[in-house]
Amino acid sequence: MGRDDLLHIPVLRFGREYRSMDLKDVSAYRDGEVLAQVSQANAGMVRRDVRKLQRAGSGLDELSSADLIRICAEAAELFLQAELPVNEEGQTQSVDEYVAALSATSGLPHNMCRRNMEKIAVVLRGMRGILSGLMRGLDPALLETGVGLAGGSPISYARTGRNLSVILPSNSPGVNSIWIPALALRTPVVLKPGREEPWTPLRIVRALIAAGCPADAFGFYPTDHEGAGNLLELCDRSLLFGDEGTTARYAADDRIQIHGPGRSKVFMGSDVIDQWPDHLDVLVSSILDNGGRSCINASAIFVPRHAKEIAAAIAERIGAVAPTDADDPDARLSAFANPKYAEFIDQSIDSGLKSGGATDVTAGVRTGPRRQLVDGATYLAPTLVHCESLDHPLANTEYMFPFASVVQVPEEQLPDAAGPSLVVTAITRDASLRERVLASPLIDRLNLGPVPTSHVEWDQPHEGNLFEFLYERRAIQTAEGW
Repeated sequence: MGRDDLLHIPVLRFGREYRSMDLKDVSAYRDGEVLAQVSQANAGMVRRDVRKLQRAGSGLDELSSADLIRICAEAAELFLQAELPVNEEGQTQSVDEYVAALSATSGLPHNMCRRNMEKIAVVLRGMRGILSGLMRGLDPALLETGVGLAGGSPISYARTGRNLSVILPSNSPGVNSIWIPALALRTPVVLKPGREEPWTPLRIVRALIAAGCPADAFGFYPTDHEGAGNLLELCDRSLLFGDEGTTARYAADDRIQIHGPGRSKVFMGSDVIDQWPDHLDVLVSSILDNGGRSCINASAIFVPRHAKEIAAAIAERIGAVAPTDADDPDARLSAFANPKYAEFIDQSIDSGLKSGGATDVTAGVRTGPRRQLVDGATYLAPTLVHCESLDHPLANTEYMFPFASVVQVPEEQLPDAAGPSLVVTAITRDASLRERVLASPLIDRLNLGPVPTSHVEWDQPHEGNLFEFLYERRAIQTAEGW
């Protein structure tokens, strides 16, 4: 394929498509084949467009909430099944082409690409229930006028965010599910895609437009660090995905919702710990689902006793999982698009083990080293460490592959000793421990009982409530007769 025939991914400037003179290649990580050229938006363009957006309205305001919910449902089927336009030059992408491209640049095997597609479709299809959860049962129609009734009394909400920028990662397409409800909440979105993963946000946008969503509700800006910073500075509200190095400087900005490392965990209570084999499937799924790439994968399991036995049993299960071909329907591991990142993680784990007080229990189970090169792709084999103390550097560390620690922690120290957690699965019927985890401000999402940390019900806020992020309730009184 010649350069002129390459797929072109444009900038979308709120209803206008733009081909830049600055084109960046998106390449397959295995062989370097260029799969597409992506138009780049420079920081000046980002600034100009966002300032215009602040003064402009959006076609979303002309649609009813019922219309927006219907559009989302229709978009779900288009996203899953249709050949959708990539640009206005006539280039399109089928579902199979999308999956192949996503796998080739992100490292996800085909089966995980399709599972993430289904997660996104579930959100689009189930938008009515998701809005009900986010809005705590309020009728979304009240957003059309700003006024409604709750329990027979007037209620009013005002926008705090006229637009939402989203700085996306490349690790897992499922994270796009988090911003999608903003459209049904009548809020234009400005998307900055991950460098290796422009495919999913663009496909969602094309599906929504094809289903009837106004094109001027979307900005799609592949841009550099300065451009991303401008989005965070100028947009009313933002979602920022990234590691702690990326997100730390914005942690105190209440206009920006941070989606960083999850450090999700499983707690097991003394009342159930002797029956731990009954919950082994939950522990394994929490670590291994989605190739261990998600912030909702468990990175630590805290138990009051039997730590070594539990670690050995988990290691036996996950240590046997090996890299396979990307199109293997049973593939359970993802490759690293950036081999240097895998090398850094591997060295970090080895450094932590050499400091003493921790053992790689999977080392005796897996075949070969932790870091493996298979058919031109770099993988990290699942790793389970037993840490003798919660103070060990590997005891509460998150990596972008199936990695977790098992640590023996006195039950009375939980949940405070565990630190902040995106998800905690608390397997216990003990009233005292349940009360503490329910009261803890350190836990964003709580599963009571044997539910994998990786299981998501989308009618519950994933990490922060998007409705409450974009709207705030205000007091309202109505004079008699008015």
